[in-house]
Amino acid sequence: MNDKHWQKARQSRDPRFDGLFYVAVKSTGIYCRPICPAPTANEINVAYYQYAHNAAKAGFRPCMRCRPDSAPGSFAWQGVKTTALRAKQLIDQGACYDCEKLAARLGVSSRYLRRLFTQHFGISITQYRLFNQCHFAKKLIQETTLPLTHIAFAAGFNSIRRFNDAFLQQLNIAPSKLRSSDKAPSSIVNSTLNLTLPFRPPYNWPAMQQFLAKRLIAPMEWITATSYGRTFSDEHCKGSFNAEFIAQKNHFKVAITINNTHCLQQVITNIRRVLDLDADINLITMHIQDNINNAFAVSEGLRLPGIWSSFEAGIRAVLGQQVSVTAAHNLVTKLVSELGEQCNGAVYFPTPQQLVNSDFAFFKMPQARKNALYNLAQFCTLNPQCDDLDLWLNLKGIGPWTVNYAKLRGQSQPDILLDGDLGVKKAQAAVAVFNSDNCAPFRSYLTFQLWQQL
Repeated sequence: MNDKHWQKARQSRDPRFDGLFYVAVKSTGIYCRPICPAPTANEINVAYYQYAHNAAKAGFRPCMRCRPDSAPGSFAWQGVKTTALRAKQLIDQGACYDCEKLAARLGVSSRYLRRLFTQHFGISITQYRLFNQCHFAKKLIQETTLPLTHIAFAAGFNSIRRFNDAFLQQLNIAPSKLRSSDKAPSSIVNSTLNLTLPFRPPYNWPAMQQFLAKRLIAPMEWITATSYGRTFSDEHCKGSFNAEFIAQKNHFKVAITINNTHCLQQVITNIRRVLDLDADINLITMHIQDNINNAFAVSEGLRLPGIWSSFEAGIRAVLGQQVSVTAAHNLVTKLVSELGEQCNGAVYFPTPQQLVNSDFAFFKMPQARKNALYNLAQFCTLNPQCDDLDLWLNLKGIGPWTVNYAKLRGQSQPDILLDGDLGVKKAQAAVAVFNSDNCAPFRSYLTFQLWQQL
C-alpha cells in the first residue's frame, strides 16, 4: 500500500485496515489507528506509518481515544526476511528480550541480527523491545485492575524505576496518569483479567465455532454459540481463557485467569494466534479467489483454528492418523481423561513428561501408534524450545501429514497445504481443476477452504 491507499482507508475509517498502518497528526503530535472516531484531520497535517513504533520514534504520542496499543497485529507475511520477522515475533510474544539470547535462538550473530532488524523495521532491537513492553503495559493499565507494580513485571521490566522511565520516554506520559480513578487494584493471585482483542473484519465465527465444536475436548475446552475457552499450562504458568465473539465491535472479549502474570504477554499472543486475529483476511481471500479459476465458492472471513501448542497439535495428529475425525476426537478425549493433570477442578492437556511416563495401556491400538506417541513426547521433553517441526520426521511413526498438521494448527503457519489429508483429497476431487501452488503463500487458508466444501 502507499499513502494514497492509506488516505482513502483513513477517510472511510475502514476497519479492514485497522492495525495495517497508523496515522500521525502533526498539529497535535498524536498518532492514531485509521478507525479513530476523532474528527478527521486535514491531509496536509497527516503523516502515515506502517508500524506504531515508527510513529513513536518520530516523536508522536499514542491517542488515548482509539488506543493504538489495542489495534490488531500487523500481518506476518510482509516479505520481511524470515530471521528479522522471527525476531520481531519473539519480542512481541514476550518470549525473548535479550539480543544475545535472541540471536543464539535464531542461530545468527547478534551483530548481524541488529543490522537485519534495523534494515527491515527502521528501529533497533532495544528500541523496539522497550516500545513493545510499554505498549503492552499501557493496554494492561487501561483495561485491567492489576497493580502497576505487577504490570511492570508482566511487561518484562526488572524494576519499577526502569518501567516508569521507559514508559515516560516511549509514550510521553507517566503510567500512573493512565489509570482511571475508578479502577481499584485487584488481587493478583489467580485473578481474572478482562481484555479486548480486536480483529480486522470479516470474521467467519460460525465456521470457526463449528470446526472447534466438532473437535472439542471436554472438560479441557468448552464452547457456546458465541464463545470458546480452554485451559492452558506449561512449566511457568497455569490458567484458562474464555473468548466471547463480539461481531458488531470487531473484537473478542477475553477473560483470562492465570497464576503467573509474568507469562501474560505470551498467553495473550497465543490466544490471538489460536483465534487467528491478526490475519489480513481480505487480502488472503482475494488472493485465493484470484488463483483457483472459479473452482469453488470461497468463504469470506475464514480463519485458521489453532491448537495451543505444537506438542498438543502433534499428539492430536498422531491419534488422528488414518482414522475419522470422530475416532480421533474420542482418542484425544481418552488421553486427556487418563493423563491430564487435574487441579482445582480444571483439567489440562498432558505434558510431554507425563506421556513419556505412560505405557498407554488404556488405548486399544497398535503398539506402533503408542510408540509414536512416546517418541514424540520424549523428543519434546528433551527439546522443549524446538520450533523446527521437520526434525520430527526423524522419529519413527511420525510422517509428513503429522508434521504438517502440527505446523498448520500448532504453529499457524500460513502456507501449509495438507494435501495428504483425505478430506482435502475428496474436496479437490469434487471441485474443478486448479493449481494449488498458485495460492502460496496462503495455502493453509486454502486447506480450510477445501474442508468447507465437504
